[in-house]
Amino acid sequence: MKSVKDYIISIPDFPSKGIIFRDVTSVLESPEGYALAIDELNKLLDGVDYDLIAGTESRGFIFGAPLAYMNKKGFIPVRKKGKLPRETVEMSYDLEYGSATIEIHKDAIKPGDKVVLVDDLIATGGTIQAAAKLVEELGGEVDLHGELVAVGEGDHAELELRGDQQRHDHRGGAERDRQPPVAEGPRQHAAVDA
Repeated sequence: MKSVKDYIISIPDFPSKGIIFRDVTSVLESPEGYALAIDELNKLLDGVDYDLIAGTESRGFIFGAPLAYMNKKGFIPVRKKGKLPRETVEMSYDLEYGSATIEIHKDAIKPGDKVVLVDDLIATGGTIQAAAKLVEELGGEVDLHGELVAVGEGDHAELELRGDQQRHDHRGGAERDRQPPVAEGPRQHAAVDA
């Protein structure tokens, strides 16, 4: 049986020299690969108490929206600066090859809402950390997130499906309890960052 990593293509020196780009469009192009990714990410949500799924632009939309639909939850887009029409909160952060600013509608998350964050890959972790801070700024709680993630370096990198659990203290900081990588099978008490 194939795993999600079998569908992901690594592109060296893109978008700049020294970067290995993990192309998940190859997952999306395959009906079997896409279904497998969504199904495996959905397994991470088994037993998780949450109200909303938030996905980061743009591949977090592709993985997060189907999960929200399957679980009858609302979907919150976390967009690049200047793309949302209503009043927003924003956060700037560093990328592996630059910097960026993301936004969420100010009225999208209510105090006490439990939010699962979804992204495709984690490089520096800056995007998902910035999204978590935005959720917290609006009074929401980010207890869990997961993603299709690169583990390792260079040509020997393994791509795994992973869920991370986060606990947030009253000061808004995050303390991560790393869950071991999961490639196949159900996962309890973890969530998704596709």
